[in-house]
Amino acid sequence: MNLSQLLPARIGFGTAPMGNMFRAVPDDEAGATLDAAWDDGIRYYDTAPLYGAGLAEIRLGGLLSGKPRDSFVLSTKVGRVILDETEDGARDLGEKGGSLFEHGRPNKILHQWTAEATERSLEGSLQRLGVDRLDIVWVHDIAQDFYGDLWLQKFEEARTGAFRVLSRLRDEGVIKAWGLGVNRTEPIELTLELDEPRPDGFLLAGRYTLLDHAHALERLLPMATEQHVGMVVGGPYSSGILAGGTTFEYQAAPPAVLDKVAKLKELAARHGVGIKAAAVQFSLAHPVAAAVIPGATKPSRIAEDLAALNERIPTAFWRDLRASGLVSPLAPLPDGV
Repeated sequence: MNLSQLLPARIGFGTAPMGNMFRAVPDDEAGATLDAAWDDGIRYYDTAPLYGAGLAEIRLGGLLSGKPRDSFVLSTKVGRVILDETEDGARDLGEKGGSLFEHGRPNKILHQWTAEATERSLEGSLQRLGVDRLDIVWVHDIAQDFYGDLWLQKFEEARTGAFRVLSRLRDEGVIKAWGLGVNRTEPIELTLELDEPRPDGFLLAGRYTLLDHAHALERLLPMATEQHVGMVVGGPYSSGILAGGTTFEYQAAPPAVLDKVAKLKELAARHGVGIKAAAVQFSLAHPVAAAVIPGATKPSRIAEDLAALNERIPTAFWRDLRASGLVSPLAPLPDGV
């Protein structure tokens, strides 16, 4: 199914922060943020078992389980099975880093992309979310150690397991679409080269942002355009650095990134443009982009994201952005710049 036709709007809500990403978010604060998203008209929600070892799904389920199922679009991910048993100490959270969800639930996490694990993951997600069906399912994080043997093993496990299960479920009408949810372009490119199974789209986190997009434009996005495959843009603020934070790629931003961000903010300020507005609208300007899904842990951030989507940005800003060399010459910009 075409993602643009499936998704209800060009902006949704990414729930990684609801899994206590970076910090312990109180339940009342998380609930208020989710309520604000709903009250402000957000109707597409993306989550994953990895986010806090199921915590984000549980919190999101507290909101959505009481809403008419046809009134929202929901996506989650497979590749992690959350067990009832717990474990102490540092856990292997894969490419997302060992401490990113250290404030999440202590449940043991299995990193598996087999057919059996995919079925178990989906069953667990439905239970935690309190819903009877999912709309989109992404195959999560099969890009770790891309150039090593572990990557090849992981991709083959997913190709013969998760890909085939999700393709079957889509063909049976159990889900509406499936694809990859990753923060590297290479696994999506490799998947698009397969004769079958064929994905409907992909969720690309952090790789098509105002700050970091050149690699995606080289090969992935031309392939997606040719094959009519849609993209959901995750992490449009590059892990927070474009929204007033200090992190990039889930860790402290290096000097080169800070320097580029400073130049982007200076250009935006010169034109009276919000940097969040520039970030959101840049990501959505590519024809392949179906939606952007910023995350939040405070209710006020939802209104900010919607304002960023709707802010009128002068064409002169986009022209100067292009002329500055701060964006790739291959990147489509709003207003046809």
